[in-house]
Amino acid sequence: MGKYFGTDGFRGEANKDLNVEHAFKIGRYLGWYYGREHKAKVVIGKDTRRSSYMFESALCAGLTASGADAYLLHVTSTPSVSFIARADDFDCGIMISASHNPYHDNGIKLLNAEGEKMEESVLDGIEAYLDGGEELPYALRDGIGRTVDYSAGRNRYIGYLISLATRSYKGRKIGLDCANGSTWMMAKSIFDALGADTYMISNKPDGLNINVDCGSTHIERLQKHVLENRLDVGFAFDGDADRCLAVDEKGNVINGDHILYVCAKYMQERGTFGNSKVVTTIMSNMGLYKALDALGIGYEKTAVGDKYVAENMRRFGHLIGGEQSGHIIFGRLANTGDGLLTAIKVMEVICETKMPLSELAAGMTMYPQKLKNVVVTDKDETLECEAVKAMVAQVEDELGDEGRVVLRKSGTEPVLRVMVEAGSHELCEEKLEKIIAAMKAAGKLIKVK
Repeated sequence: MGKYFGTDGFRGEANKDLNVEHAFKIGRYLGWYYGREHKAKVVIGKDTRRSSYMFESALCAGLTASGADAYLLHVTSTPSVSFIARADDFDCGIMISASHNPYHDNGIKLLNAEGEKMEESVLDGIEAYLDGGEELPYALRDGIGRTVDYSAGRNRYIGYLISLATRSYKGRKIGLDCANGSTWMMAKSIFDALGADTYMISNKPDGLNINVDCGSTHIERLQKHVLENRLDVGFAFDGDADRCLAVDEKGNVINGDHILYVCAKYMQERGTFGNSKVVTTIMSNMGLYKALDALGIGYEKTAVGDKYVAENMRRFGHLIGGEQSGHIIFGRLANTGDGLLTAIKVMEVICETKMPLSELAAGMTMYPQKLKNVVVTDKDETLECEAVKAMVAQVEDELGDEGRVVLRKSGTEPVLRVMVEAGSHELCEEKLEKIIAAMKAAGKLIKVK
């Protein structure tokens, strides 16, 4: 990861960590970089944060000043920007969003012409320019770019999603929690078009209420909504709709690991899975792996981040992958996690099997999981400390096949994330404390966050 761009773009508090000058310069660089041999075309989407409009204007100013044309999708989702960048031959796409973060944060996500995360070489060039690199030329006269209303592109994406549904949802009562974010208009129009009885919540954004006690990070509100209205299923999205979690008809949370299991099992039973594997990150629950083992379905494990899941899927041609948080990628249909697409694919399984989601997910049992963020003197030294390594090995031996330990470095903080899975919450806590105690005894521990 670079100085500004992490695995999910340049993110921070608006006008503090990420300001309008950053946005203007990012636009300036992209307009110049892609416009060296032809007039560049860049598509831009944004979520509902108050600052998203400010950043949109700054990006447009930078792009057009460098000679590029900026096409505005307006309020839309990250996956829609990915789809349109690829489908309509744009040089790149930009999404203004901080995903599941609070409203005062924002971010700039960059996608290449294939709708995938931007190449590191381009990000390196942007970072060098942000830090005072060589000045770029301004476009002059008829070389100055234009800003174009491109809401038609968003409608094309909606039409694409509707075309993927295999059956009508007529008679289905479906709850949708839009997190007061990107899907606040799109989700209802899609599910209404497919015949569902839609029950909406968190679909009244005011610029300040995105993700506030709603959406995939506060799914308890959707659980209550499903039970009170006796719905067949509910889907919760995050601020930019690249995530989706579900709630079954009994009010149980169906997380990303459950969704991977349900969809992979369905594809296997229909004979469409072939030799594919399910691509997960190292943080997926052990219960998923045991359930896939029972089905004879293989799997891959990547570093944390949907970026790494997508890279693995592209490299090996796998059909499905994702994270427990609800970033699910369907390889032949999208190049990024797509919450609305995930909801449609889950509905396909429900409609085609004529089974409720609770039964479809019943074959997978989640293992209790406990994670703590531990501030340490040095992340690499702590990971290589012999006393810590010995305790981790001891705990892993004690857990055997009924648990596991994951230690990983934070990409942005002096923190190690320590996770233990085991047969009970009490056992998780016990083993976690043993590892943290070993760090303290070795003089590596500063505090537990």
